[in-house]
Amino acid sequence: MSLETTDLLRDLSQNAESVCRYYLPAGRRKGSYWMVGDLQNNPGRSLFVRLTGPTSGPGAAGKFTDSATGEHGDLLDIIRERTGITRFPDLLAEARVHLGRPQPVLPEVPVQRATKSPSGTVEAASRLFAASLPLAGSLAEVYVRTRGITQTVPSSTLRFHPKCWHRDEGQTKPVPRPAMIAAVTDGAGALQGVHRTWLEPDGQDKAAVDTPRRAMGHLLGNAVRIALADQTLVLGEGIETMLSVRETAPSLPVWAALSSGHLGAVLLPDGLQRLYIAIDRDPAGQRAAERLAARAKDAGIAVRVLEPQLGDFNDDLRAHGVEAMRQHLAKQIDLEDQHRLTI
Repeated sequence: MSLETTDLLRDLSQNAESVCRYYLPAGRRKGSYWMVGDLQNNPGRSLFVRLTGPTSGPGAAGKFTDSATGEHGDLLDIIRERTGITRFPDLLAEARVHLGRPQPVLPEVPVQRATKSPSGTVEAASRLFAASLPLAGSLAEVYVRTRGITQTVPSSTLRFHPKCWHRDEGQTKPVPRPAMIAAVTDGAGALQGVHRTWLEPDGQDKAAVDTPRRAMGHLLGNAVRIALADQTLVLGEGIETMLSVRETAPSLPVWAALSSGHLGAVLLPDGLQRLYIAIDRDPAGQRAAERLAARAKDAGIAVRVLEPQLGDFNDDLRAHGVEAMRQHLAKQIDLEDQHRLTI
């Protein structure tokens, strides 16, 4: 283990409660431990993370054990599980962001490198997206309609797979289920991963399974680009949340980061002047928005936070309708973008 990794683990252990509150927000502190159901952030008391103790060795702060499964590990393992990050350098980058540490500066020496083929997960994501079908007329279209979404979504962004393999924790065999498939792309538009939302057989809701949503591929810094950014961008967490903002203001560029853990790390496009952060009303979402806002302001980008009335903007859309949500957003959007609410 490198000195920097050891140092990061030490810093994480000294901030163990902060890490748990951010990545396992469904849990709660009980004495010297953070208690939660499991690594998927389900409510419960099976998994416990030690919050006090030495920074390394037996009884170290940040070590966790799941009494139901026997799983154990450290805070980097928790961050890996909660963000879906697979590459260790990206995992360290995520930890640095959470701790507020600067990223290492690489020497500006031109090096000729052989072009690497995509990692297995990116290749698998590309195959899955290529095998998916257009949204129109599919169960995935039924699903987004039940969420109050009527605007057409580009097929390059959202698609449908009738038999996408799904396996819950503890299952030995995967089960094919219908799923909405979202493309996760980088700044050049290249597919780097996909996000899967498994659906009920009639498409009316998410599948009644323990984990109805999962992402695969290289997610850090990338996003589901529902509409390309210009000088303005609205960035939030969930796909349905950002489709709801677009439903209200069709000409606003919107991206979905997929989780609070990834929201703060999305790479912002060149030339961006105004960033709106569409938050979810939960502590993790608000902390991620603060991290993203700080980065944007450092880059000279004007930032405004868009707050829903309920838990998120899809809750607002379904409860209050398009016009009420449009009026609510009009109070929060800059004058330069007011016209986008009526186009």
